[in-house]
Amino acid sequence: MIELRRTGPEGFTAALDTVIEIYTAAMRPPADQLSGRQGIMRNHATFPDFTCLLAETDGDVVAGFGYAFHGAPGQWWHDVVRRALEERAGRDAALAWFGDALEIAEIHVRPDYQGKGIGRRLVRGLCEGRAERTAVLSTHDQPTAARHLYRRLGFVDLLGAFVFPGGYERYAIVGATLPLRPQA
Repeated sequence: MIELRRTGPEGFTAALDTVIEIYTAAMRPPADQLSGRQGIMRNHATFPDFTCLLAETDGDVVAGFGYAFHGAPGQWWHDVVRRALEERAGRDAALAWFGDALEIAEIHVRPDYQGKGIGRRLVRGLCEGRAERTAVLSTHDQPTAARHLYRRLGFVDLLGAFVFPGGYERYAIVGATLPLRPQA
């Protein structure tokens, strides 16, 4: 049985080694990127209304995690993506999606626990009860299980084939209105 445990910035930073371990297992990034990713995650914990969910087994194994916060001007991802959406779709669209948004920064599940509904529960749990008008996130712009999950939860594509400054991978920026649509 998997239980979701909510934690704030202090609990998240205390679990950061485990979080990075899960991130590494799920994403397989180059080793030289891990210290930078850890710094980014630590910084995210300082953002407004930060919340984290840890998916834990009966044996106290953390099978996955997700975290989100209120997006605001001055946050790198927020500013880069909002500007790109404004350039492609106009100011009104950017304001509608990013004017009052929950930004889901990370959702990762250990490979041996994937396909069991944990990712869905993490996304729903992060969005549940939030006051924001929308939820937004970025994901690889490929037909992955994650893309399929986000579509089933009601997320729509806002930007496709988006490459972050200094990057090379293509991402999709997706958004959903809150609350998320009920489960089928």
